Amino acid sequence: MLQSLHVKNLALIDEIEVEFGEGLNILTGETGAGKSIILGSVNLALGGKYTKDMIREGADYGFVELTFSVESEAQRNALKELDIFPEDGLVILGRRLMEKRSLSRINGETVTMSVLKEAASILIDIHGQHEHQSLLYKKNHLALVDAFAGEALREIKERTRDACRELRTLKKRLEESDMDEAQRAKEMDFLKFEVEEIEGAALREGEDEELELLFRRMENGKRITQSAAAAYAFTSEGDASASESLSRAIRMLSDITGCDEKGAELYGQLSEIDSLLNDFNRELSDYLESFEFSEEEFYDTESRLNEINRLKTKYGNTIGQILAYKEGQQNKLIKLEDYENYMADLKKELEKAEKRYLEAAGELTAVRKAQSRLLEKEVTVGLKELNFADVRFEIAADTLETYTPEGMDDVEFRISLNPGLPVRPLANVASGGELSRIMLAIKAVMADRDAVETLIFDEIDVGISGRTAQKVSEKMALLGRKHQVICITHLAQIAAMADVHFLIEKKVGNTDTTTSICCLNEKETVNELARILGGARITDAVTENAREMRELAKFTKEKIK
Repeated sequence: MLQSLHVKNLALIDEIEVEFGEGLNILTGETGAGKSIILGSVNLALGGKYTKDMIREGADYGFVELTFSVESEAQRNALKELDIFPEDGLVILGRRLMEKRSLSRINGETVTMSVLKEAASILIDIHGQHEHQSLLYKKNHLALVDAFAGEALREIKERTRDACRELRTLKKRLEESDMDEAQRAKEMDFLKFEVEEIEGAALREGEDEELELLFRRMENGKRITQSAAAAYAFTSEGDASASESLSRAIRMLSDITGCDEKGAELYGQLSEIDSLLNDFNRELSDYLESFEFSEEEFYDTESRLNEINRLKTKYGNTIGQILAYKEGQQNKLIKLEDYENYMADLKKELEKAEKRYLEAAGELTAVRKAQSRLLEKEVTVGLKELNFADVRFEIAADTLETYTPEGMDDVEFRISLNPGLPVRPLANVASGGELSRIMLAIKAVMADRDAVETLIFDEIDVGISGRTAQKVSEKMALLGRKHQVICITHLAQIAAMADVHFLIEKKVGNTDTTTSICCLNEKETVNELARILGGARITDAVTENAREMRELAKFTKEKIK
């Protein structure tokens, strides 16, 4: 159940918070007061599209948050599949809307838009002002039948999709394999070239990694030997080396060791330096001898790596992928060498796959027909409750000539609204108001089968009045017994059935205009009904009529219980 709606900085809304109740929640207000903004806010929280002009003038962001209480085990299990777990029985869907992007959260955790929409579909169902127009399009009728059938179709639909996928794969393979003698010869030459090129390289799994390590070690060894040899030349080789220069300096100082104490001390220090340098030169010489660098081995390693990398650019990112590619090409070559038998086997596989698809699609059709008959009966009952006295509602199904993942059924809703007239497609018969009631009847039937607890209807009363409006109000009240229903309406008959009534108003100030919403008590509800009934001038008679309408609605709801 939708417990609350919090909206901030959207269109005319500065900030509002609404606490919804159980049963039938009615929203009314003057035209232009902002009723559509309220419903639009809910849509935005559930992942609907938005533009930057929806954000309130002067605000940096808009914010919408919906809080749901989840008691249904079916809903809990469905949410669990999305790794969503109610906290204290609550699931909070929030969306922060900024100029160029939005941020969606569920229970405080950032989620993708697809996850937000999936969670929303489990928790709430919204019927917009023009959604009944979708009944005019035959392509939507199959989806409604399947939604009604639900679990009864799940397994067989999966089998049909799998069979269709396999069939299409085999058809594509057959088309790709179909070639004349010249094409086949050309393809075989190409395959042989690729296989021989890979085999000629004599690749070994892991060889590239070993060569990379060896190459880096050789590359480093070359750099080390060059640098160490240069250092050795500077310190110990030639007349200009550090060692030779140091020896000369020692010989010069040796002449003054007996003449001056300080000179003798400096001579001793220089002799120690000479000893350290000799030790360093010996270690550097040993270090150089430990590196055995071969230009020939380095060249061979580099060439082998280049060859492997060249094959990688053509056949795969790793040696494993290259060898797998070679195996695949060998298999293709074998098939082309035995082309006639290969094509015969492929056609047999295709025939078997087609048979499996037709069997699965046939089962799917049978289940759909059975479920369609049930849906026909339940919708017909619902339509009669909505003042379609002599209605005939049928679900026709033709067979498609093409194979689709959804089977071969071409479903269409047909109806007759007057006795003696044949059933015809909805698009050819029903008016806007009639379509709205038909959709309400279908939604009511679906709601009884669906785990969704909250239903929202935006102006379901379009194009109806009088007794028909009364019938629609009774249907809404009946829905409110089993579900939480939130309904925007202009009709007093529907508003009178409210379990909870909200008034939406537009307030114009000196500098801005805002939309507000408040929950009405019983007296305020009667006054709002009087406004809807009376228009510009509300007389005592109109108010009394509103009070009587409210009492009659309460009596009707008691009978529905």
